[in-house]
Amino acid sequence: MRPDAARPPTAGPPTGPVPPFPIRLSGPIIKGFGRGSKELGIPTANIPIAGLSVGGHEGVESGVYYGWAGVSVDDEGKVQKDGSEGRVWAMVMSIGWNPFYKNTVRSVEVHILHPFKHDFYGARMNLLILGFIRPEYDYVSKESLIEDIKLDITVARKSLEREAYARYKGEQYLLEFKGEGHDNEVAS
Repeated sequence: MRPDAARPPTAGPPTGPVPPFPIRLSGPIIKGFGRGSKELGIPTANIPIAGLSVGGHEGVESGVYYGWAGVSVDDEGKVQKDGSEGRVWAMVMSIGWNPFYKNTVRSVEVHILHPFKHDFYGARMNLLILGFIRPEYDYVSKESLIEDIKLDITVARKSLEREAYARYKGEQYLLEFKGEGHDNEVAS
């Protein structure tokens, strides 16, 4: 159950990420449960959870995180077939069991803070996770879940606007879709 107390407007120290952050996670965009866009109005790009174990982060706490996502698509969401180009956007993501939906498997669901005209299953996504927003909660209603997700989006956006976090948008890793470590899901 979520606490009633007001939440802070940003997450993470103003000086920038502290260990274990940043965490790198990469994988192909796969079909998820189909709830993000249809049920919640908050589309997600999902990648396999397996990447967390590759980088030794399988024990990462379930919850909501923020950072940058590099995706091998153009601004509309069209997949760049050769994987040589892409874009970087702010993101907020959930790693967990989604207790409201009583999931039996853990998932990685990423909401990219950019509107897309197309689905982009099969595109590559490189994540640079910079901080933790909150733990995973169960909710009494879908409306309270949506309300919290919208607040998570605001917290992620404000957190990434700070210079110590904004500078990570330029990390070369975010746009490396070919080569060593990008044939399978990876985390570091």
